[in-house]
Amino acid sequence: MDRNGTESGDAVAAGDGHDELVADLLAGSHRALARVITLIEDQSPGYRDVVSALHPHTGSADVIGVTGAPGAGKSTLVDKLAAAYRDRGDTVGVVAVDPASPYTGGAVLGDRIRMGSNVGDMDVFFRSMSARGQLGGLSMATADAVKALDAFGKDTVMIETVGAGQNEVDVVRTADTVAVLVQPGAGDDVQTLKAGILEIGDVFVVNKTDMDGAERTLVEIEEMVHRREGDTAGFDAGHHGAVAGGARTENDADAGGWTPDVVGTVANAGEGVPELIAAFDAHATHLRESGELVRTQRRRYAQEIRTLVRADIGALASAAIERRGGIETLADRVRRKETDPYAVAAELVGPIESCVDDAVDETAGE
Repeated sequence: MDRNGTESGDAVAAGDGHDELVADLLAGSHRALARVITLIEDQSPGYRDVVSALHPHTGSADVIGVTGAPGAGKSTLVDKLAAAYRDRGDTVGVVAVDPASPYTGGAVLGDRIRMGSNVGDMDVFFRSMSARGQLGGLSMATADAVKALDAFGKDTVMIETVGAGQNEVDVVRTADTVAVLVQPGAGDDVQTLKAGILEIGDVFVVNKTDMDGAERTLVEIEEMVHRREGDTAGFDAGHHGAVAGGARTENDADAGGWTPDVVGTVANAGEGVPELIAAFDAHATHLRESGELVRTQRRRYAQEIRTLVRADIGALASAAIERRGGIETLADRVRRKETDPYAVAAELVGPIESCVDDAVDETAGE
């Protein structure tokens, strides 16, 4: 029986010979977990069926995204966080999203030796994955890997992003709680926060507070957080729900608002890590008690459905283009004025649209 009270053989219909692999994962096999994530990352035949079979077993893990500019100390902090979670008895999964190789599409840095505090601990599962060129460094493969870790039974799953600036907003679609790291004296980083990343943070972390300028950076971020809360009062604040504005009050949970905490850490020494975990726990409690967790999950799944549908329709359209001689052939037809781009698009999408309409009509007639 897995942690959701389901017999490990139940609700498993992965097909393509993967039923046993899914059952082994749900039974707690680390080898099966690694193989499933490899299937997901490689998009091997049947991987979607595997993810579908795992879906009923997800929903218990706290998913934390850790983002910020390169050099802010994300890897070291994730290492210390994992060790602290283990000290209190939690199991941990880490997905580290690395830049994609232009040659292989795989992670440039591979399985980096950066989880030094947790080497040999089987209850900390670390996986380095390629960003695959997706905005924000996250891909569907990353989201699916998180589902595999969740279904496996990890209490906490952390996603460390590639650190590519304000495009990191994509992390919000996968994580319940987002921590944004800044290092002292990084004026450009603070400007980046103003440009966009500020909106996605549930917790802000000033790392390396033993450096000069740490106090000033802490004050600057505190000011920006409260300014943001004032600017968004009365509006839907996206990842944060309807923000009440200003400093947090005892009524904020009822209003659905969350004012981000600002925490100082010295990651390589483990300083501030307990306070950071307390902030994560507080945000997780807020999500559950305010009902924002349900809204967050709804938004996440809606975006996931849109992404999958776009990808699948795009694949169908690409196949249709190839059947018509390839994109260059179609472009030449347009260049010779034999047709135009709108007509070509209609020619390609028309059959897909007809099939969708027919399917809708059949469903309506049942």
